[in-house]
Amino acid sequence: MREFDVQIGAFSAEIEEELKSGNLSFPTVFDLSLRIKQMADDPNASTEDMAKLVRAEPVLSAKVLKMANSLLLNPYQREISNVSTAVSRIGSSALRCLAYAVAADQLARDQRSRQMQLVASGLWMHSIDVASWAYAFARHLGRGNPDTALLAGLMTHLGQFYLMAMAARHPAIESDVRLFAQFVLKWETAVRQAVLEAFELPEQIIDAVNVDLATPITWPPRSLGDVLFLAIQAAETPNPFADILGLGRRPELLDASLGDDGRAEFDALLAAARETRQQMLAVVTSA
Repeated sequence: MREFDVQIGAFSAEIEEELKSGNLSFPTVFDLSLRIKQMADDPNASTEDMAKLVRAEPVLSAKVLKMANSLLLNPYQREISNVSTAVSRIGSSALRCLAYAVAADQLARDQRSRQMQLVASGLWMHSIDVASWAYAFARHLGRGNPDTALLAGLMTHLGQFYLMAMAARHPAIESDVRLFAQFVLKWETAVRQAVLEAFELPEQIIDAVNVDLATPITWPPRSLGDVLFLAIQAAETPNPFADILGLGRRPELLDASLGDDGRAEFDALLAAARETRQQMLAVVTSA
């Protein structure tokens, strides 16, 4: 038996045991995200407490300042130069998003092989593409909180990120990325659900992230799940795991969702929301 089969079998057993026990062993790359989340949920934690945590991570500090000074959140362009004020300006929900983005970016850089680095980077870019469209659509449609939509977009492929991070324990898996992609798509739904519950995210986000992407929605969008469906359809960066397996977009789902009347309205929404999407994408991807 080749080493890949041995290690993928061991990895499957580990994941199955973790899901059965409900005791997930989070990779260290997610440590900052979890600490930010715990502090944001603590009613006794102050803005300054969160700012201290942010200052310990230079990349996160830079992203927080950039977001606080962006046109999206600071239209009058009064420069914010300290982390405490920036954290107060963007709020805990956006801070969680940025902390997760930093973790995902770090995960992409930590992969050993060049091929896995490319897959991880592609997954990160796809996730923030979806999240940025979700933010822009929620903002332009007036459907719920745009920050919540941003977080939901980032969480869409959380199971895939978790599996990539945990796969680092089994280096032979990197030898066959196609088979690994099949493994990830097989396990991602169950793993994502477990990780979402471990993160103790709001039910609204969990429901939206678990939306059935193979089922058309009804236009106009009414829920966060509908917004997320449209964001995934609008994303211009493909999911690398789906790409590896030749599972591209399914435009017929969007056509079935929009109908004849909705197509023109959706195209108008894309045009109206594109600049907002670009601004959010720039905030999340650059320090």
